[in-house]
Amino acid sequence: MYMENYRHLFPDLEEALLRELQEKGRILTAKAGQVLIQSGQNIRNTMIVLDGLIKLYRENDEGSEFFMYHLHPGDGCALSLICDRSFKLSSVTAKAVTDSVLLVVPLEHTENWMRQYRTWYHFVVGTYRRRYEELLETIDHIAFQNMDERLEFYLRRHQQALQTNVLEITNTQIAQELNSSREVISRLMKKLAEDGKVRLMKNGIEILKP
Repeated sequence: MYMENYRHLFPDLEEALLRELQEKGRILTAKAGQVLIQSGQNIRNTMIVLDGLIKLYRENDEGSEFFMYHLHPGDGCALSLICDRSFKLSSVTAKAVTDSVLLVVPLEHTENWMRQYRTWYHFVVGTYRRRYEELLETIDHIAFQNMDERLEFYLRRHQQALQTNVLEITNTQIAQELNSSREVISRLMKKLAEDGKVRLMKNGIEILKP
């Protein structure tokens, strides 16, 4: 039933590989807020997003979060794509932002596909390259920009990922993901509102200017 969806999401993969995706993979549904991969957990499957939105972030021992990037339909988790059957430990946490549908494939199959299908090799390398470029962009903002610029970058990225100008997110959540304090984020959000860039709502933020 998902074959047409696979062809749409992965147009560069050959028909034989698409059939293997359907035969060897298992469909997993996740509710918004559900943790899919926990930092320190053994990775035994490759995870590919079919529908919804997943966020990946780092978490320290005190529970502070550092947002890394989002996974959209057609995206694979780069970390799980490059793991082998030695069952590497995850260094990130993955959580569903919206209700999502995922395809999970045991590593024994994806490891074989790297040798058997050139298109799968290109899919894995392309995924890893995109994630690397996103992380470089994030590092640039951390290293070379002030917190107000980092906040605007964070809001733009979430606006694009969720495809909406209204973000249901609190200042506390933003502070956690930017490794800042709620007081600092609240002050900067108030300044953005005064500049007409956002409108502060009871349960979120409306972005008024790109």
